[in-house]
Amino acid sequence: MDADIAAIEAELEALTPSATLPAAKQKPKCQPLPDDLPRVEIRHEPDSEHCACGCQRRRIGEEISEKLDYTPGVFTVERHIRGMWVCDVCETMTQAPMPAQVIDKGIPTSGLLTQVMTAKYAGHQPLNRQAQIFARAGVEIPRPTLAEWIGICGVRLQPLVDALRDTLLTEPILHADETPVPMLAPGKKKTHKAYLWAYASTPYAGLKAAIYDFAPGRGGQHARDFLGKWKGKLVCDDYGGYKQSFANGVTEIGCMAHARRKFVDLHVAGKSQTAEQAIDLIGQLYHIEREAQPLSAEERQQRRDTRARPIADTLYRWMLAHRERVPNGSATAKALDYSLKR
Repeated sequence: MDADIAAIEAELEALTPSATLPAAKQKPKCQPLPDDLPRVEIRHEPDSEHCACGCQRRRIGEEISEKLDYTPGVFTVERHIRGMWVCDVCETMTQAPMPAQVIDKGIPTSGLLTQVMTAKYAGHQPLNRQAQIFARAGVEIPRPTLAEWIGICGVRLQPLVDALRDTLLTEPILHADETPVPMLAPGKKKTHKAYLWAYASTPYAGLKAAIYDFAPGRGGQHARDFLGKWKGKLVCDDYGGYKQSFANGVTEIGCMAHARRKFVDLHVAGKSQTAEQAIDLIGQLYHIEREAQPLSAEERQQRRDTRARPIADTLYRWMLAHRERVPNGSATAKALDYSLKR
């Protein structure tokens, strides 16, 4: 819509004398271009330094305007030339070793591999489209070749993932959740439900990390395989797949975001006043947490004891009282029970 309006306004500006143009709406202010971008100077000077009257012109200054240019898909070739040196006396030849490469004897540099993986996983650009983009830039790279690069990069990166997992499992508190993703079933031309299991450190931890562990299903064994012998505190929803881990020594911590979601869904569905009150009380707890974010662990604990605990106790009593007023099996009862049972 913005593009259409801008095009129409450009046409109007070309067709209408400037004196009769209506007051233009305020346009977004263009940000200055970053100083670290490389700059190419293109100079524009008169064809002659002499005026039409024959006198010599004198340059008194200049006016500078900057335009942002972009050259997509620019390929360069690194030519690695290894000199061959021989000793005539002992008849030995010496060559400098090649720098380590992600793919030995392959053509891609780490920069090209980074581009392919970033475009696929961060830009959601399928490999067949990347192959088309590369072809337009003058280099034919078949999709199977790109897929092979992705597979090899996964193997090369696995030690980093393993090291990050080992480090993550030294944290005393972790967050965990799983989300479904459609997985194409080979040969069946349809998808089935697979899962990405996410494990992350807390916002207050010194280590800011998250690991996404793909699994073909939602069985709790996938979580137990990842956590191994870890016996910390796990913030999660009430999915039954975690229950065995709790029986094996992991401490369960209920997730307030999942509890709040029950009331949000209830409010969206029927404008429930009960749900609105619950959301407001939980929002007060969230506000205290936001204020406590920059504090030390001791200061946060004190802030929670003095300000959050009274609200949490009131919320609990409020839920108990309202649960007595609603029939079993109702949507409100289910939303209340999710928190009360935990």
